[in-house]
Amino acid sequence: MTQEQTVVDGDWHRVHPASPFVRGWVALAAIVYFFGRDTFERALQGRGTIGDNFNERTLWLLAGGGVVLLLALGSFLLSWYFTRYQLAGGYVRVNTGFLFKQQRQARLDRVQAIDIVQPLLARIFGLAELKFEVADAGHSAVRLSYLRLAQAKQLRATILGRAAGIADGSETVEVPEAPEQVVLYLPPGRLVGSLILSEQSFFIVLSAIASVLLSVLTESRAFILYLIPAILGLGTAYWRSFNTGYNFTAAISPDGIRLRYGLLDTRAQTVPPGRIQALKVTQPPLWRILGWYRIHVNVAGYGEHRRSEGEHRTMLLPVGRKSEVMMMLSLVLPDPGTADPERVFTAGLTGLDSEAGFVTTPRRAWILSPLGWRRNGFLSTETALLLRSGRLWRRLVVVPHQRTQSIALHQGPLARLFGVADLVLHTTPGPVAPRLVQAATEEAVGVFDEQAARARKARRLQSSEQWLAQLPPTALPAPPSTHAIQHASTQEEPDHG
Repeated sequence: MTQEQTVVDGDWHRVHPASPFVRGWVALAAIVYFFGRDTFERALQGRGTIGDNFNERTLWLLAGGGVVLLLALGSFLLSWYFTRYQLAGGYVRVNTGFLFKQQRQARLDRVQAIDIVQPLLARIFGLAELKFEVADAGHSAVRLSYLRLAQAKQLRATILGRAAGIADGSETVEVPEAPEQVVLYLPPGRLVGSLILSEQSFFIVLSAIASVLLSVLTESRAFILYLIPAILGLGTAYWRSFNTGYNFTAAISPDGIRLRYGLLDTRAQTVPPGRIQALKVTQPPLWRILGWYRIHVNVAGYGEHRRSEGEHRTMLLPVGRKSEVMMMLSLVLPDPGTADPERVFTAGLTGLDSEAGFVTTPRRAWILSPLGWRRNGFLSTETALLLRSGRLWRRLVVVPHQRTQSIALHQGPLARLFGVADLVLHTTPGPVAPRLVQAATEEAVGVFDEQAARARKARRLQSSEQWLAQLPPTALPAPPSTHAIQHASTQEEPDHG
């Protein structure tokens, strides 16, 4: 498909011809190096490429390497030729394989999020991979790798337009990419500061102090050697977090929340409105000094990936101030279901006791959580259930009513003795595990019944998976002006930290 072609409904299209080489360049490099190592070494040393000991065995080795290389190239070409994709009948389908054929498909109205991923080599060639997450798939239902970046953006816009209900599936005209408005940019200095003030740094410093003291007292340096693996591991974790969080940008558009980040490998995520199942705002102790928070979300499909990848894909805000947290919350939950959302969410982030209407752990059970009993609590608005916990590591979990899949009550022997219980809400897998901790038994039972009724009612009101199909254009929120965002950023971040 050329850049000028349109995605015709029902037609099959191929990915870019360079795709198998971008995916398998490591294998090609390994083959060439293994069979040509001696020649490479001689060339680097300035000697002749063919030595005095060149014999029939060497000739057969080079010939074998050439055959293996040709077979690899042939398999790459066959892989490209038999990889095709199609948009038809409300589905996006991808066929792969020439010996063992496979077809994967995703329903457009079940699309949860679409990512555009550009590894470093793909960026060099101007290519990108398209990933689709659907509600009924344990892993990425569809991967298209690789397309031209412009084609990937256009295909993403077309799929999101049809999934949202603003484009007819029978149309042969591509949906133009929706305009966007940048609402948040994470300065690199703040990202570095968040890593320095992270929990890992705190424990590494404590371990270093303990190791130095033990080394002095025992007159042995063995304790300091134990820090080397920890420091190497911490350095790797720091680099991964910086590499993935660098240049983090959030924007709003009619097709969803757009997140972009990455230093070497870049990723552009689009999470459609209403696809976020649960949200968690956390604040580590050292971040409280500068008033920083982070936000994680549960999105169907994201939670099933390996931890290193899913951790960053579920990050809605790596580090931000309270005003930025409130802004991101307004994008995820446009209707907070309360007349004073500023007061309610502030109480959820930093409040104690019954501030703003939160119901907390009864005083009789304070001994079960001496530090956190005044923080543990819940509040239900018209649209979501808010759960807060943690005195040192503050947490606020927000679950839209319609995203509650099931509910469970937990009560152990000690909890039964003090008349409290835990309420667990089940959503899609991910970093957010909604749990109401140590609520009075009668309160927990009441929330159990009321939340089940609220969830049923909210799901009935959400009659279509196409989130824009029933909304007139005037119902869509207008993006904030660029001037207002820049002005607020200037007022809040004079040091860019």
